[in-house]
Order: sequence, then structure tokens, then C-alpha cells
Amino acid sequence: MKLKTADGGWNPYLAGAMTGVLMILSVVVAGKYFGASTTMVRAAAMIEQKVAPEHVAKAEYYQKEKPIFDWQWLFVAGVFVGGLITSVAFGDFKLESVPPIWKERFGRRILPRAAVAFLGGFIALFGARLAGGCPSGHGLTGGLQLSVSGYVALICFFVGGLIVANLVYRKGARHG
Repeated sequence: MKLKTADGGWNPYLAGAMTGVLMILSVVVAGKYFGASTTMVRAAAMIEQKVAPEHVAKAEYYQKEKPIFDWQWLFVAGVFVGGLITSVAFGDFKLESVPPIWKERFGRRILPRAAVAFLGGFIALFGARLAGGCPSGHGLTGGLQLSVSGYVALICFFVGGLIVANLVYRKGARHG
């Protein structure tokens, strides 16, 4: 089995198998399932603790999700560092403010791209917290546990992604 596909992407079967092995090792070695969105909440609480500590102390949500540095911080940092190392090692690393597919559809302006990226990230994080977990938490971990709700969540993530990608990047659509 080849590591990369003809178009330069990772082989999805190999990447999926590697993710599955990593998830199993995470549970066996650390007793923890994948998840990342709680880290963002805790980071926000840590920042807020510096600005308005009385609010963090009184907020009911922060009693449940305490602003602590824990294993999830290391997980999120590891995702970033691992992705960086892998992209450099395979020669895929590049800094670009506007990806080529965005330039083709919407032009070279950085501000609209940054605004859409920020809005998309905000919506994803809001949805993840509203659902009580992120796609990796619900989809991957739920699937590993054979949870019906995990599979429903995973299907919804994929369908939503397909719809949005089709609306934004469908062939022949030229905006602005």
C-alpha cells in the first residue's frame, strides 16, 4: 500500500488505519479518548481568569469545564506539531494566506478569506460545544465505541461538509 495517492494526498485507507491504531493506543496507554474542543473552552477560561476572575468563579459552565492544563492541551499541541513535522518531512509545507482554490473562486484578497475562516471556525467550535464535543470526540471516538449517536454525528458532519463544499466550491461558480 502506498503512503501517498497519485494527486499527492495521503492514502485514506492507510491514514484511517493509522488513526484507528492511535485511538486504540490512546485508550490502552492513557485511558483517554480523542477530543479537542474542551481545550479551547479551557483556554478561553484561562484568559478570562486573567481579565475577570470573578466571572470564571461564578460561571456555572466553568464549574463543569474547569480552566486547567491537562492531557487535551498536549493532544492539541501534538496534532499541530505532528502535522507540521509531517508536512515538512514530506515536502508539503507552505505558507499561504489565500489557498489556490479560494483564489480561483473568490480572488486574492486576504481579508475576506480570513473573515470566512474565522467565521467557519467560530461556527464549528460553537457547534462542538453545543453538541458536547467535537467531530473527533463524537465521530471517531463514538465510532470506536460502536455508538449509534457517534455514527449519526459522523454522517451529519460529512453531509454538512459536502453541502457546504458544494455550495462554496462547485465547478463553474465564480464569485466576486
